[in-house]
Amino acid sequence: MATNNQDVNALHSGAAKKRESVFSYMRKHWELYIIFIGPALLLTIIFRYLPMGGILIAFQKFNPIRGIVGSEWVGFKFFERFLSSPDFIRYLSNTLKLSAYGLVWGFPVPIILALLLNRIGSNTIKKKIQTILYIPNFVSVIVLCGMVRILLSVTGPVNHLFGSSINFMTMPEAFRSIYIISGIWQGAGWASIMYTAALSNASQELREAAELDGANIWQQIKAVDWPAIKDIVVIQFIMQAGNIMSIGFEKAYALQTDMNLKSSEIIATYVYKKGLLDGDYSFSTAVGLFNTVINVVLLIAINKIIAKMNDGKGI
Repeated sequence: MATNNQDVNALHSGAAKKRESVFSYMRKHWELYIIFIGPALLLTIIFRYLPMGGILIAFQKFNPIRGIVGSEWVGFKFFERFLSSPDFIRYLSNTLKLSAYGLVWGFPVPIILALLLNRIGSNTIKKKIQTILYIPNFVSVIVLCGMVRILLSVTGPVNHLFGSSINFMTMPEAFRSIYIISGIWQGAGWASIMYTAALSNASQELREAAELDGANIWQQIKAVDWPAIKDIVVIQFIMQAGNIMSIGFEKAYALQTDMNLKSSEIIATYVYKKGLLDGDYSFSTAVGLFNTVINVVLLIAINKIIAKMNDGKGI
């Protein structure tokens, strides 16, 4: 028992000395920290933290002339207005469905691609396939939406191929599929990079041993490849699931038509229209803050769930 206490005291003493040496080094070389870290820290404060003060607008009847200090405080009036809106459930439902379906269908694709690429023996062929898969990531969202509109128009290649004349962009029931499939095509190849890199660290000896033992491909993936990418998969899932309400408005707005608003109007596009098009700054800020709070709650909840499933270890 005494030995254990001595070990603990030694660890605390060592940690204290290490902290002291770090602070001593920082005090001695403070000029270097100001020169190299100072500008980055200053820019972060100016462009990341100071703008956070804008959330006060959500609790005010904001007047651009009077500013934040001179505007009238109204409390949770705009939150109540949004929550009591007859379209609130539709906006929330569209946002959750679009993001959740995108996560369910899109999240496994990069993992599958990485596992398939890892099975290609020729490095030349592998690199060529990777290049083809990565290219769509460099297509801008607006260009992508323009391509989708052309492909799915009444006179587009899809209708020409099937001999039909359907305008898919006016169909609310088709919007989610169009949004998710185009997103997978654009981002899956690029998202597979980290999984491919992690698989390169998988034990080649274990794979060869599994092959000698007669393990099939699925058994090899389960025993050798999956352990190499498991931690990255968990972290990526938590990050993506935590941002389930953070769908950017650009793509949804660019694919919107008057006929598919029933499915395409999400919270992000609603905030954009109310804030920048209608000039209702306080209300749009309140809606955006509500969206952010839901995101934070989801992130914490999902992290706790994954931590319990992963032997009590979160991120």
